Amino acid sequence: MKSYLLPLGPKADKDTVRRHNLSLVLRAVRDEGESAEATRAGVSARVGLTRAAVSSLVEQLLDSGFLTESGKTFSGQAGRPGTALKVARTGPAGLGVEINIDYVSVCVVDLAGTGRVRQTEHLDNRGAPPGEVLGRAAGIAARALDSAREQGLHPVGAALALPGLVSGGAVRQAPNLGWNQVPAEELFAQALTGLLPGSAPLPVRSENEANLAALAELWFGGLDAVRSFLYLTGEIGVGGALVLDGELLRGAHGFAGEIGHVVVDPDGPECRCGSRGCLEQYAGQTALLRAAGVEESGGGAAGVMELERRTRAGDARSVAAVAEAGRMLGRVLSGAVNLFDPDAVVLGGIYRCLMPWLSPPVDAELTGRVVSGLWSPGSGRLRASSVAGDAARGAAALVVQDVLADPAAYARPEPADA
Repeated sequence: MKSYLLPLGPKADKDTVRRHNLSLVLRAVRDEGESAEATRAGVSARVGLTRAAVSSLVEQLLDSGFLTESGKTFSGQAGRPGTALKVARTGPAGLGVEINIDYVSVCVVDLAGTGRVRQTEHLDNRGAPPGEVLGRAAGIAARALDSAREQGLHPVGAALALPGLVSGGAVRQAPNLGWNQVPAEELFAQALTGLLPGSAPLPVRSENEANLAALAELWFGGLDAVRSFLYLTGEIGVGGALVLDGELLRGAHGFAGEIGHVVVDPDGPECRCGSRGCLEQYAGQTALLRAAGVEESGGGAAGVMELERRTRAGDARSVAAVAEAGRMLGRVLSGAVNLFDPDAVVLGGIYRCLMPWLSPPVDAELTGRVVSGLWSPGSGRLRASSVAGDAARGAAALVVQDVLADPAAYARPEPADA
């Protein structure tokens, strides 16, 4: 069960307390609305505030456009029926933009976390100037914003999901893109502002794409009670993220999770990061397609579909390529499992569609190498990601989390006096 009563400290003033309580009530309606109809009485019981206090806060959230109410419901409560409360389907929203090696994906989510707009374009971004790539992404985002506004949504911020080492608004290093010290937030914000003349600049933040995919899996996926897991996403590169007790582990400098550059064989193939024998040289998309003898065409997507088709048909070379990638993944993952002891390992990206053939060798390596002896094939600890666990949606939801944390900061302005 979620905890809603958070310490505010001895010097919290009335405005701070009310803003905090607005967040409690809005979150409670959203969370309760996932499985049942929320009412004032139900929210009161859930957050530990009096019914009168909750009623006042609900009225403010209704007036500000964050909630709607309709009909009467008992919703499992004794006594008179209450008015059903729902998070509004219009109003503040989040914009997420994933820039990957061979595609750009843009998503807009509403306050309930529902994806309302999705636009994806397959583009080969390798070797292209960063400003050009970010400009193209801004163009896709601008079209998504138009679609969102047609639905009565107004995104209040954007989050970029980027491959590689991301910190301080910049991509410090993205080997597969060839980016170094790129001020991604600034370049994207400038490009987007130029495409939306007359509009207020949209605040932009950035994060590693695997981190955001892991958060999307945590918030929207099928993990049930699992709160500690290792997330791996297979694309041209191999990204990783670790969630412990529901919190993302970022590391001292924000660079935790670069599992794709764990060295499998120091004498192995040269990697774009400058090292040799990194995991992604054996289990990344390009390596997998090469080993299977599949052409990497159509931005890679067509090649992955062909690999899945051949593997499903029992093509010996494809089956062997996927199995070898699984063994390499399992060896590296076993070290991470021994180090962090997560409840589950979740495989996303291209690994999701290859799970029927990938999971047996991964499971076998984990079973033989995890020292606790708690890993066994078929235990359910190795999982495919859900369709909801993608970086663009995680990025958009990151913006929404800011709104839920302080709805008063995003309330629609009072109308001007006539």
